[in-house]
Amino acid sequence: METFAEYILSEPSYIKKMEIVYYLQKKTNIFYDKSVVFKTQLAKMFIEEMNLDVDSNIVLTACLLCGCKKSTTATDLSKVKSYAQEGAEFLATLGFSKRFCKICEEVNRYSGSMPREKESDILEIVDQFGGMLLHRPERKAFEIDEALVLLEYRNLKGKNNRYIALFKEFVNKMENLKENEMGNGIISDLKERMNAA
Repeated sequence: METFAEYILSEPSYIKKMEIVYYLQKKTNIFYDKSVVFKTQLAKMFIEEMNLDVDSNIVLTACLLCGCKKSTTATDLSKVKSYAQEGAEFLATLGFSKRFCKICEEVNRYSGSMPREKESDILEIVDQFGGMLLHRPERKAFEIDEALVLLEYRNLKGKNNRYIALFKEFVNKMENLKENEMGNGIISDLKERMNAA
């Protein structure tokens, strides 16, 4: 019998993967909202635009699922620290490999897992950067340039994320590509649409 992991990983369509996770959320009450979709889109664009040597199927599926045990309220610090590990344990019950679960667990650095998987560094960057670009109840979304500075000099300061330089290059490249008549960069335009939703 096919496991959920085999089912979603064998699905080649990115849109259908999102639909599968949507229905999993309805059935199991995992965390899945517009922020997950936004961050996954950032990861997809980053991988494609920068020709990263990673399995995009693994990264995008992990991006859709790594926050599955996130709390909707971020006030409990112990939950903020444990959600990735709890999510990895949950994903193991769905048939995902140890490596896939490790990638998801390493979306943040609270588990202390070493050595880090290269795919985890992508999840970490898009999770943190994408999170800063979205409105939250306690604050407005950051501007793209502010988020990049905070990502590099606060969030990832002293941490070895192998993709930080490439990610900065990617963001600058995307922002220099104008998507609409207002002259917004591609990421800025996506950010505005997500915050308006």
